[in-house]
Amino acid sequence: MNSFGLRVAGLSHHYGSKCALNDISFDIERGNFCALLGPNGAGKSTLYALLCRLISAQQGTIIIDGLDIAKNPRRALAKMGIVFQQPTLDLDLTVQQNLSYFAGLHGLSGKEARLAMGKALDRLSMGERENEKVRALNGGHRRRMEIARALIHNPSVLLLDEATVGLDAQTRREITAHVHALAELDDLTVIWATHLVDEVWPDDRLMILHQGKIIRDGITKEISEGNTLAETFANLTESEDA
Repeated sequence: MNSFGLRVAGLSHHYGSKCALNDISFDIERGNFCALLGPNGAGKSTLYALLCRLISAQQGTIIIDGLDIAKNPRRALAKMGIVFQQPTLDLDLTVQQNLSYFAGLHGLSGKEARLAMGKALDRLSMGERENEKVRALNGGHRRRMEIARALIHNPSVLLLDEATVGLDAQTRREITAHVHALAELDDLTVIWATHLVDEVWPDDRLMILHQGKIIRDGITKEISEGNTLAETFANLTESEDA
């Protein structure tokens, strides 16, 4: 059985003469939480667009749970759940109605859909809110719901792109903890893209992306070498800029 949830090799992408990603390679094992840290403009959004096949890779390979996304795009993408930075919920529908619509897009209906929705909501401690309209939810609960929606088809890989943008610090900590638990308990491969150093835990796998290149890849506390991650991140990106 393939032990890697996600493998990327030699991935590069250009917009005209501008290089957005420069020979990116990494493996993430099943059940692992990996933080992808980078300043705005580092290439995180381009990487996610390639992983989701919103754009096609110009160079390199992407393997999702053993499936090459270029050769088997539908099967590979069916293994993935994603939470985008911008909210994509219908505010005038209930939590259950939003999830039901999304379940239908994945071919789930009837009892199968109800069981999948219930499981997804329970994983994010949202079961008691299924009949509430999304408009009535606070920002943290809306984000939890979007994560639940991304899990409804039982993916093996979960991508989150700046998933806590606009939320207060306490809510961000709670959501980050939920996603860590999902990776550990459900054997889920997670990439958590952020530009906020306080969302990265000392024992997390950390990739620092800057100017289209991965400039560090390892365990956060080992990369920091006794300094704060904020100091380390600033020093690394400033030295690369220089």
